[in-house]
Amino acid sequence: MKNVLIITVLFAAFSCKENKKESKDSSAAIEVVKPEVKLYTFDGGTVMVNNLELFSQDTTYQGQTKEFADPFYVISHPKGNLMWDAGLPEGLIAMGEPYTEPSGSFTVSRKDSVVNQLKSIGMSPADIKYIALSHTHFDHSGHANVFKDATWLVQKNEYDFITSEEAQKNNADLYNAIKELTVTEQLNGEHDVFGDGTVIIKSMPGHTPGHQVLYLDLAETGSVLLTGDLYHLYENRENRGVPIFNFNVEQTLNSMTEFEALAKENNARVIMQHSKEDFNKMPKAPEYLK
Repeated sequence: MKNVLIITVLFAAFSCKENKKESKDSSAAIEVVKPEVKLYTFDGGTVMVNNLELFSQDTTYQGQTKEFADPFYVISHPKGNLMWDAGLPEGLIAMGEPYTEPSGSFTVSRKDSVVNQLKSIGMSPADIKYIALSHTHFDHSGHANVFKDATWLVQKNEYDFITSEEAQKNNADLYNAIKELTVTEQLNGEHDVFGDGTVIIKSMPGHTPGHQVLYLDLAETGSVLLTGDLYHLYENRENRGVPIFNFNVEQTLNSMTEFEALAKENNARVIMQHSKEDFNKMPKAPEYLK
């Protein structure tokens, strides 16, 4: 009887070890499959900078001009669609010719509406669940009000800044561009849009009080970072150059440091949104960056 008991105990112990081994092997065999996320790039207009000196704290660009791209993006995720940025005002389309603002620093133009461009990927404004602006300057909020039924993902600092009485009085055009976005989710830092690490808004203030950038983890091409206006020029990134009209220089420099650490850690492809070179390299809707 004693021998039978010993054999039974040994068998139970052996079976337990085998079960643990099988359980461990089974968990190791589980493959994590990323959701299919697509990045569509659209043309939100063109900005001709007639006074490039505005984009440094010194005279680096004195007397120079440069043409900027002004794209907006749709990120398609199984749980919904996010629009990132909103191009230049759509009123420019009807003008039919470039418009130079009163100071003469910028000449802007836009050829096509957001509704028409969304049709190229089989979408309408009703298909956009979220809208997020890198910030609320005029060249990033142009068609924002078209998406008044979407949830606006905005840093609380940016929301307070653009909806303040001062902004409504002194920057009425900027406020009016977003005033119909009444369904808001106000953020305080990083926000994982779909909860799976594939689409993450990163707070990087300085250009404006609540400026933010977008991190994407695409299944086929890997990590991507959309810069917003953290950088405008390749030289800005190399030399940590800051435009003279930024809200806070120190915050901008801190955000640059954080951004570069994030890019290095994830070996991310950096897409500088105002760069014509970067814009021209991107597949345009209805094609997409996988």
